[in-house]
Parts: sequence; C-alpha cells; structure tokens
Amino acid sequence: MEIPFAESWKIKMVEPITKSTREQREEWIKEVGYNVFGLRSDQVYIDCLTDSGTGAMSDRQWAAMMTGDESYAGARSFFELKDAIEKITGFKYVIPTHQGRAAENVLFSALVKEGDYVPGNSHFDTTKGHIEFRKAHAVDCTIDDAKDTQKELPFKGNVDPKKLEKVIQEHGDKVPFVIMTITNNTAGGEPVSMANLREVRRICDKYGKRVIFDSARFAENAYFIKTREDGYADKTIKEICREMFALADGMTMSAKKDGLVNMGGFIATRWEDWYEAAKAFVIPFEGYLTYGGMNGRDMAALAVGLIENTEFDNLHTRIHQLTLLASLLDEYGVPYQRPVGGHAIFIDALKVLPQIPKEEFPAQTLTIELYKEAGIRGCEIGFLLADRDPETRQNRFDGNDFVRLCIPRRVYTDNHIRVIAAALKNVYDRRDEIKRGMEIVWEAELMRHFTVRLKPAAE
Repeated sequence: MEIPFAESWKIKMVEPITKSTREQREEWIKEVGYNVFGLRSDQVYIDCLTDSGTGAMSDRQWAAMMTGDESYAGARSFFELKDAIEKITGFKYVIPTHQGRAAENVLFSALVKEGDYVPGNSHFDTTKGHIEFRKAHAVDCTIDDAKDTQKELPFKGNVDPKKLEKVIQEHGDKVPFVIMTITNNTAGGEPVSMANLREVRRICDKYGKRVIFDSARFAENAYFIKTREDGYADKTIKEICREMFALADGMTMSAKKDGLVNMGGFIATRWEDWYEAAKAFVIPFEGYLTYGGMNGRDMAALAVGLIENTEFDNLHTRIHQLTLLASLLDEYGVPYQRPVGGHAIFIDALKVLPQIPKEEFPAQTLTIELYKEAGIRGCEIGFLLADRDPETRQNRFDGNDFVRLCIPRRVYTDNHIRVIAAALKNVYDRRDEIKRGMEIVWEAELMRHFTVRLKPAAE
C-alpha cells in the first residue's frame, strides 16, 4: 500500500475560528460596502485573503524571538539576519524595513523619477502603486500565454524577452532598472524559469541595466525550478536560490511571505551605490540602518524563517495543499489559472461568470458570493486591483480577472482545503443564478481595492 502524504510539521498550538450563518454574512458584507478587506477577522471562517504575514511560526522562530537584541544600533539580531540573507542570496548590503512595500518605497525613492519606465513581469499592486505614485510607468512584459488560464505551461510567470528589449530600446535612459517578480503573483502565482532569468540578465547586460527581484516568494520559485525545469532536480533549494540571485543586482522582500514572519521586509543588493542611495531614505522613512522598521526579535525570527523555508520539505508540504485544492476543483469543473502556482489558487471569474459585464467586476462579485456561501474570504486580483489608467482615468480591463485564494503557511489542515473546494463547487453549481455584479460607490485614486466601497449593480 502506498503511504499517503503527510505534513512535514506537527501542530503544537491551536487557535479557535468562528462559524456564522449566511444571514449574518450577508449583513456583514453589506455593512462594509461589499469589500472583504473591511470584514473583521472574527466574521471570517477560513481566511484566504492573503498569505502575507498570516503564517504560523515554528518553535525555533518563537525561541529566537526570546533572544532578540533590541539595541537601537548594531543589534546582534540584525547581523544574524544579514548573515542569513547573504548565505541565501549572496547580497552583501542589507537594509531591514517593516514590510515589502516599505522596501519598495525606500528603494524606489532613490531610483525612480517622474517619466521613467519600469518594465517587468506583472508588477503587483504595491509595486505598480509606488511606480505610478512617482508619475512613472510600470510596463508589463509578461508572456501572452499567461492570460490563457487553461493553457498548461510550467513557467507562466516569464517575461517575454522581445517585449522587454523593445521597452528598453524605446525608452533608453528612462529605464532605471528591470523588476522581476518571483513568483509572478498577478499572473496567478506562476513561477519564472532560470532560463528566463538568464535571458533577462543577458538583455540587461546588453543595455547596461540592472535587475531587481521582487522576492516575496523566491523560495517557492526555486521549488518550481527544481520540480519543473530540466537540470535542477538534484539541486537543493538553497543552491537554486544562489543561482537565481546571482542573476540579479538587488531585491526587495516582503518577509511576511517566504520569510515566515508576521511582519518584516528588507532591501538587499550587491551594489554599494544603491545601498548608499537607499540609506538616505530608510532613516527618515523607517528607522536606523540596523533595524529599519523591524524589532530585534522579529529580525531574529526572520533569520530562522529564511533558513527553514529554503528547505524542500517545508515548501513541498505547503504546495501540496495547493495541488490538493486544484485536484478537487478539477473534479468539480471549476476553472482556475493552470498549472497551480505556489501560494494560491486563482479562479478565472470571466469563465465562471461570463454573464457579468467587466464593468461590474466579475471577480469581486464571485469573491462576495464565496464569502456569503461559507465565510471564506478570498481576494480579487483583477479589474478592481488594476486601478484606473493614471492619464485617462479609465478602468483597465486588459488583464485577467481572478479570485485569489491564498493558503497561509502552516495554518490550515487538508480538511479546511476540502471545505474551500466544496464551497466553490456550491457557488459554481449555481453560477447561472448570479445575474448582477457590483458597481463602485467610492474609490481611492491609488490602490483602490483596499478601501473601495461597492453596491450591487442596478438591474
């Protein structure tokens, strides 16, 4: 008999979660303007809003927190973190920040100017927001196949080299750097191949451009290189990480993902000039150089988390839950971005609700229906998140419209995964009964999806 899959960890502590009735959920979602970000956590049964800062730390991480050094300058915990980062990435210069968007804010304040063009593979919301806030342009050069959710390709997160080279040729000195998001969140948590990273490096060397990795899920990207790309099956995750980062000049990191901590981030680079430029902004924006926006105890936990999460078993256990959910959705016929990525399932709302006009935000509509069905909170990654074009102020409808269901690290059991699948099946089975989408009542000018208020669209 084949021995069934089992997690690479055991449970030491539990946290209660709250069940509710459909009537309660219908009232709660209405009260917050049909925006799931407005819900209280105790109004949610299974929370798949994000995997950012929502994971469970290990006993070794909690132990490290007890010995964290809270010195304002020169804390031992900083040097422990710096050593861990350098071992994994090879980057010598490290600046802690309180999370990934803070790392972007500090580094982009030094590097991005009005009128610049920043090409990459599907910039995520905060990345694009920090670029457009500076009146620069985020240019998506992701391969076209990423938009075909049913096409099976191992590395849908890749940049199209021809698109990238065209942007650099057209804008020259207005391109401060190229940014690669590993894995590509907006495209469905899809990985980037080592071959594609090498090609990006070749193009950037040709034109004298540097490369930044948005590295929130770099360990998951290394996992997929190991399991999907020829020549890497026998390499360790840490070996693959070193090879990936050898192709970059620097990185921003939301440590709340693959760092396995609840808050934290950093900038790391091999270039002293970038480090010196960033120093001018980290002190007024975040804090002193050896703590940035982090406590000593959090830096200590992050140092341990980075080492733990660059081990195959830890990643394999996590990604198993995604493949389990995907297999159940295959059984139920629910369409999602294929193949499954590393941190979330991305439901293709345009295929589930083709009767809902784009102007009524199908993915947001589906997100709300799933919450009302079973108290499961997902997140729209689509037309709301895309914001309006900064110049025309028109909604951007040129990408995919996804419901993202993130699976927090080391939090839920496989039975929770089966509940998510069953709830999705129920909504999918009655999809033809959903006749109306949502319309905007109020929105912020930038990154509107966090605070937007909506109402059911008029019939």
